[in-house]
Amino acid sequence: MRTLGNIVWHILFLGFILSFITFIAGGLFVLTVAGAPVGLGLIQLSKFYLAPFSNEMLSKRDLNIDQNKLWKAYGIIVQILYFPLGLILAITVITQIVGLFVSIIGIPAAIALSKSLGTCFNPVNKVCVPRTYINSKR
Repeated sequence: MRTLGNIVWHILFLGFILSFITFIAGGLFVLTVAGAPVGLGLIQLSKFYLAPFSNEMLSKRDLNIDQNKLWKAYGIIVQILYFPLGLILAITVITQIVGLFVSIIGIPAAIALSKSLGTCFNPVNKVCVPRTYINSKR
């Protein structure tokens, strides 16, 4: 069922284009070096958009991944600076979700987009994880 959802996501809703645009935006942030935490999060989000029905976006804290204290502090500063752009992106995604809920076939895509809403608002320290990994840890 997840595979079918991913196929419909790419064919009907052009999910690969959204993934490509998010990857390019993440790459541009990484090139600036100052926006590297945001860029890395957006690259993870683009990975999520390739298979939204088979993956989850989790924070590194939820996965118990240790990080350098300096990188964490820098990530928090960048997160504060990213807030206005993240707010605009989150409002855009909410508008897409509402538009997708209009049609019956768009509801699964809207649910997939709603799972990424937190990452759109704050991509710092987020990781794309397969659902099978999450189910094996529980």
